[in-house]
Amino acid sequence: MAIQKPSIPKGTRDFSPVETARRNYLFDTIKSIFRRYGFQPLETPSMENLSTLLGKYGDEGDKLLFKVLNSGNFLKGIEGEELLAASESDSPNALATRICEKGLRYDLTVPFARYVVQHRNEIVFPFKRYQIQPVWRADRPQKGRYREFYQCDVDVVGSDSLLNEVELIRIVRDVFDALGIRVVLKLNNRKILYGIAETIGHADKMMDITVAIDKLDKIGIDAVNEELAERGLEAEAIAALRPILELSGTNREKLAAITAIIGDRSATGRLGIEEVTTVLDYVEALGVELPVELDLSLARGLNYYTGAIFEVKALDFPMGSICGGGRYDDLTGIFGMPDTSGVGISFGADRIYDVLLGLDLFPAETAESVRALFVHFGAEEACQALRLMDGVRRDGGVAVELYPEPAKIKKQFEYAEKRGIPYLVFVGENEAAARRATVKHLATGEQTEVPFERLAEFLKEGRLQ
Repeated sequence: MAIQKPSIPKGTRDFSPVETARRNYLFDTIKSIFRRYGFQPLETPSMENLSTLLGKYGDEGDKLLFKVLNSGNFLKGIEGEELLAASESDSPNALATRICEKGLRYDLTVPFARYVVQHRNEIVFPFKRYQIQPVWRADRPQKGRYREFYQCDVDVVGSDSLLNEVELIRIVRDVFDALGIRVVLKLNNRKILYGIAETIGHADKMMDITVAIDKLDKIGIDAVNEELAERGLEAEAIAALRPILELSGTNREKLAAITAIIGDRSATGRLGIEEVTTVLDYVEALGVELPVELDLSLARGLNYYTGAIFEVKALDFPMGSICGGGRYDDLTGIFGMPDTSGVGISFGADRIYDVLLGLDLFPAETAESVRALFVHFGAEEACQALRLMDGVRRDGGVAVELYPEPAKIKKQFEYAEKRGIPYLVFVGENEAAARRATVKHLATGEQTEVPFERLAEFLKEGRLQ
């Protein structure tokens, strides 16, 4: 019998020690900024009840949910006719809901809303939380798009103040400044989109319009127009929509243009314009050093957004959105807690990782798992090295290791080189007598004699003060 070659599911990845160290650097950087703004950590289960997830992301999102087959005899009590009827139903989820009670989470926002409602009596509102966990989508894998990926979410719920939107924009600035990535933040408002739909006479097709125009960057205006026609918009409405999607100029010029277009046709649209204007006024008054661009084609096709919507793109690397989010006025309402507004933004860790890697922005030290390798000369010298290593770890917090066998120096040197360990430490008979270690920097070949009591300092700083 042939041995099957080991593999992993498409759209998932293993992470090597170097990759994991880099990812930890990314997560730690983002976490530190979330904490700086007063957000608290939260985790939710990988699986949610399917009823929690279905219907929250629109038809497109429902298709991408990973559903978990019921364990045990999941067909018990279900007649064959029932299964056949469910499989032939017009509802794509009819069969799934009969044999699946759970699903892997699609994002972190809906589970967060569920948590808020479930624990409402334990939470102090406004509730500010951050969450860094994996999510799963049954999407077609491609560059920058995975079936399992991490999101880094930050949300505040229980407040409808637009200062929260302004704070999120500042968090975006701080995160990408810390990572060294130049970005642009695109801003729109779902109320404006509703106002546009009302203006062209199709308020009833708001969701159809947003789902279609959300693909503008990917498929282009002509393909979007074709999809709008397939969704029931007549040629006149599509023609009226096109110049709005192609508006150019400064943010103020775009606001003036859309104000003139909407006019008195939509009170909701005018409210959206006022909200965007307020956010932009704060951004300008505070001197936020981040390009913020009003993009009236930005839709973010998720059903639960009701106000401001954000999307962030890297300026120096070809990649889709690396961060996005928005305002949701009643997401908790679907779980029985109405009129609780929230706003949040999600950093796509895997795409940000790819950008950092592509631009060579990871600090060199993130690849270091060990700072120094102590050379093994024999049992007596190894005992002396182990005592020294205890002090280095305890006093300097420096990661060090001893080669496990007294092998040839060349073999130990090659091991350190392949592991990316920058220093070799020699503690032989002469070094033990003089109580001074010989430290070799592998990249330069430079050797330094370091007193035992100052070895932690040297290995930590790369020199003696």
